[in-house]
Amino acid sequence: MSKRTADIVIRVLTAVTLVAMALAVLFYEQLVSGDWFAYSSTQPLFAGGEHSSIDSPRTFDTALLLLRAALGMMIFVHGYNKAFRGGKLAGTGRWFESMGMRPGKVHATLAAGTEMGVGVLLVLGLLTQLAAAGLIALMVVAFWTVHRDKGFMITGEGWEYVALIAVMSLVTAISGPGRLSLDYELEIAHRLDGKTGLGIALLLGVGAGAAQLLLFFRPPKPDPAAEDA
Repeated sequence: MSKRTADIVIRVLTAVTLVAMALAVLFYEQLVSGDWFAYSSTQPLFAGGEHSSIDSPRTFDTALLLLRAALGMMIFVHGYNKAFRGGKLAGTGRWFESMGMRPGKVHATLAAGTEMGVGVLLVLGLLTQLAAAGLIALMVVAFWTVHRDKGFMITGEGWEYVALIAVMSLVTAISGPGRLSLDYELEIAHRLDGKTGLGIALLLGVGAGAAQLLLFFRPPKPDPAAEDA
C-alpha cells in the first residue's frame, strides 16, 4: 500500500468515526432506551434543563465517548503507520531490532496489530477494560525501551507522552465506556468498571508489558568507540 493510499484510508476512517460519534450523541436517548420515537433526543447536548449539567447521563456518556474515541483513533493511526507507511513492517522491525526488541519483525507485527485492535475496541467501547490494558502494556514497553532515560519532555523523546496515555487509559478502565458503547449494549459495562476495571488495567497492562520486556528485550551493548568519541 502506497503512502498516499494509506493517508486516504486514515482520513476516511477518521471521518466515518467522527460522523458515527456525532450520530450517537444526537440519537442518545434512542440508543440507550431503545425508543426511536423519543422526542427528547432532539434536544441539544448542552441545552437548558437536564442536559446542562455534568450530572446529566447524556453529558457524562458523551465525555466518555470522546475520551475513548480520542485514545482509540490515536493509537489506531500509530499501528496503521507501523504497518503501512514509511518502511512498513520491515522497516519498523529493523527499528525494533535496533532498540533491543528481538525478533524485530515479530514485535513490529505484534505492536502494529495490538495498536490497531486496541484502537478499534476503544472506539466501539467493546471489552473496554481489556483494550485499556493493552494500551497500557504498549506504553510500558515504549517507556522502557525508548523514553525512560530521556527526561520528561516529549520534545526530547522523554516519557511525558506515554505516561499521559497510560493514565488516560487507566481512567477509561475505571470509569467504563459509558452507555454509548457496545459493552453497554451487551450488558457487561457495569460488571467491569470501578475496582474491577482498575485491577484489569493494572494487572494485565503492566504485567503484559513487563513480561514482554523480560522475555524479549535485549538492548544492544554500548559501542566503546562511540563513547570514547
